Amino acid sequence: MGVLTYTDEHTSTVAPSRIFKASILDSHILMPKLLPDAIKSVEYIKGDGGAGSIKQINFDGGFVKHQIDEVNEETFTYKYSLIEGMGISDKIEKVSYDIKFESSPNGGTLSKMTTTIYTHGDFEIKEEELTAGKEKVLGLYKVVEGYLLKNPDAYV
Repeated sequence: MGVLTYTDEHTSTVAPSRIFKASILDSHILMPKLLPDAIKSVEYIKGDGGAGSIKQINFDGGFVKHQIDEVNEETFTYKYSLIEGMGISDKIEKVSYDIKFESSPNGGTLSKMTTTIYTHGDFEIKEEELTAGKEKVLGLYKVVEGYLLKNPDAYV
């Protein structure tokens, strides 16, 4: 088994509590509204969103299942693993994410996401594939951030 780990950081002028509530706690409601052409629905197929829950995100061309490992509303941390669906194959066993939203000096947020990809055998992921994945995540982050900036009373 191969393991590849990398960390990305993003900054925002939006407070960590608002980003956490919108992008993590309420993602099953907010994401289909913000991205109706991409995300058809989000549902918990096991649990209620806490640790041990399984969340399924349905797209036009498929789905993904996330197993939630940790949700901490006090530290604004969220850990989950992509366990089934798009992105999982005979070459990739699972992908784990460790997300933390921290206060920045300007009152905004420093978001840190560590991604760990577990591959079968000696399979190596191409740099273009990593870049494409990072751009999708950043795109989702920017959509939520844009919504929060346009709606300053949301998720306070």
